[in-house]
Amino acid sequence: MDSFLRLGDDRQPVLDETFERVRQVWTGFDHAREGEPELSAETRAMLADTLPEHGVNRMIALDQAVHVLDQSLAQSRPRFLAYIGSSGLEIGAVADFLAASYDINVAIDARASSLLEVQTGKWMADFIGFPGRGLFTSGGTVSNITALAAARQRAVPESREQGNTVSMGVYVSSEAHYSNKRAVELLGLGTRSVRAIPIDDHHRMDVAALENHIKIDIAEGITPMCIIASAGTTLTGAVDPLREIARIAAQYDVWMHVDGAYGGPAAGTNLVRDLFDGLDLADSVTIDAHKWMFVPKACSILLVRDYSALAATFGHNEAYMPHVTDEPNPVDVTLEYSRPLRALKLWLGFKAHGAHEFRQAIQHDIRLARETYARASADPHFRVLPTRPQLSIVPLQHIPAGMTDPAHISAHNAALCAAIIEDGRVYLSPAQIDGETWLRPCFTNFRTDMSDVDALFTVIDELGHRIENRG
Repeated sequence: MDSFLRLGDDRQPVLDETFERVRQVWTGFDHAREGEPELSAETRAMLADTLPEHGVNRMIALDQAVHVLDQSLAQSRPRFLAYIGSSGLEIGAVADFLAASYDINVAIDARASSLLEVQTGKWMADFIGFPGRGLFTSGGTVSNITALAAARQRAVPESREQGNTVSMGVYVSSEAHYSNKRAVELLGLGTRSVRAIPIDDHHRMDVAALENHIKIDIAEGITPMCIIASAGTTLTGAVDPLREIARIAAQYDVWMHVDGAYGGPAAGTNLVRDLFDGLDLADSVTIDAHKWMFVPKACSILLVRDYSALAATFGHNEAYMPHVTDEPNPVDVTLEYSRPLRALKLWLGFKAHGAHEFRQAIQHDIRLARETYARASADPHFRVLPTRPQLSIVPLQHIPAGMTDPAHISAHNAALCAAIIEDGRVYLSPAQIDGETWLRPCFTNFRTDMSDVDALFTVIDELGHRIENRG
């Protein structure tokens, strides 16, 4: 037998070495490290190499891969508080290894794996209290595009054959994620179809303004296609008033999509469930399990009330595509054909830990955010938003003594954020809120604890005063 691409006798040593490396990685993630390693000259040189015609020793190649990963920015570390990070649930990483080893394609009926995907989608729907089922995609952008395509199909059924034959309106919060605008662009609707609805003093969509925009569009012959409510905006973590939006959607017969890519899982907790009142009335919901369900990327879920709406949007009856049951193939309800078994990591997470542990971990992150807000509120060197965080994002500004000019404060916080990133003990990202620059810690990691909040304030105080004195 030819031995092309087989590990052969190296199989066991590679597995043993991989096990030891993963053990070290997981142990290293248990606690923060005091800085990020430099990208070494050796690694830079290796990553500039040309295509290797012949392979090196397997163990050397594995060692090089680990060096690359260790010198990369890993969101799984407990003090990665930028953006909305993943945290690499360990049992989820095991699931990814198994799924990649089997390399199952769930484009069509994959027997047990197809049933597992359906079951996991229902579990996620049950977790947040949504009466529907789900399909798994590569990320929130694809989930949102899928939902908007279904919304367009319901609003203008001839759009699959004839394209966008009428002008349509899509209604979003002015702080909604840009993936929704990208979806509108890719569907050929044009960004002029997006209505950016003003927000209130809690950064939530203004419902009166929403209804007014819809009335104006109808009067001008524009078809309202979809209302996209945010369940946890990327900027501040705001949750739009879902029940009121659902009332308007029903009144004007408009598809209601909830972009809960970040915040949606918090609907499953006792701590903030009330914020999501009305979620069960939506037509579709996006959840990124690789955000606040902690599993490794990529694992997004689009939950829909009416699964047949997706088949009406994406289904084809091709001679080479078997349809052995009345159930549509996954390829008939989503954009993708080749689809890995993304659901396994969440399924195994629920199996190994149970929904209760996930709820506890989400609530833990919310409490860390509230503690961060409380500390900053009590310190004259900090400024926070007028209301405490709804979820786990805590925008704050460091205020040097005597500094009152907003432009100078913004410049100081921009410089401070850059210094924090260079320092490496904590990783933060900046945010632009009402034209000003803020620091934006976001807690979405089950590994982060109160000691990391302590470190956050230590680093901000130290570097902030250093910049202040230098200025």
